Amino acid sequence: MEKDMEQVLKKAEVLIEALPYIQKFNRKIIVVKYGGSAMSNEELQKNVIKDVTLLKLVGFKPIIVHGGGKEISRWVGKVGKEAKFVNGLRVTDEETMEIAEMVLSKVNKSLVTMVEELGVKAVGISGKDGGLLTVEKKYSDGQDIGYVGEITGVDPKVLYDLLEKDFLPIVAPIGLDENFQTYNINADDAACAIAKAVHAEKLAFLTDIEGLYKDINDKSSFISRLTADQADELINGGFIGGGMLPKLSNCTSAVKNGVNRVHILDGRIPHCLLLEIFTNHGVGTAIIADEEKEL
Repeated sequence: MEKDMEQVLKKAEVLIEALPYIQKFNRKIIVVKYGGSAMSNEELQKNVIKDVTLLKLVGFKPIIVHGGGKEISRWVGKVGKEAKFVNGLRVTDEETMEIAEMVLSKVNKSLVTMVEELGVKAVGISGKDGGLLTVEKKYSDGQDIGYVGEITGVDPKVLYDLLEKDFLPIVAPIGLDENFQTYNINADDAACAIAKAVHAEKLAFLTDIEGLYKDINDKSSFISRLTADQADELINGGFIGGGMLPKLSNCTSAVKNGVNRVHILDGRIPHCLLLEIFTNHGVGTAIIADEEKEL
């Protein structure tokens, strides 16, 4: 009996610890970029969706921006093509673009279904809808990589309208150029651009790594929080490499453009989003505008 009581009290403590965070972020927009391994495992997928749904139900205004790279590669393989990448960016010819749009739409609607199953109304859109994301052709170090878009404009009206009517928007990273040609967009870029445009309180990246290390081979060099300036120093000092480099550049750019805090989280940890947002310890790396801002 005593043991049961202890567990019940622990639960109460957790809820009380979350209270100041719920108060602080009530009615605030939080953008969640969702992709990687957390997306390919159904159990983790459900956990992420539960987290975001909970954020919605306690008064946050979440927006999910999702990727689908692994799934796109799978379908590209199914039609007998080989997925090609230049500097981490998918080379996207016309046929690959068609596959990417179909796959991202499928992923989008499966996420909508999961949210709806939990009793929250969701609407799935792509960057084409309502002129949300305008792009131009992106080159990688001067190389033509096909229908890959660089975001030139964000019109968040459709997102504001959905949030105002109490829907949870789920965005697939596809946009149109000025000639209404369809382009695939890097999901990190899309999440960042959207977070800036809606002046999000938080931007959370669910990734395949625990967070940020000063030295990836030294687990004791984990960084749980740093300012945008400190992040720039790491980038310029050559400490950050590989796929983390563009992600971290995106993070610092978001913080410098009005997003209060950016979180890099390991999407493979169940409920990492809730742990990072509602507890004093957190589980990932937080990038903040300056040292003074607590909570």
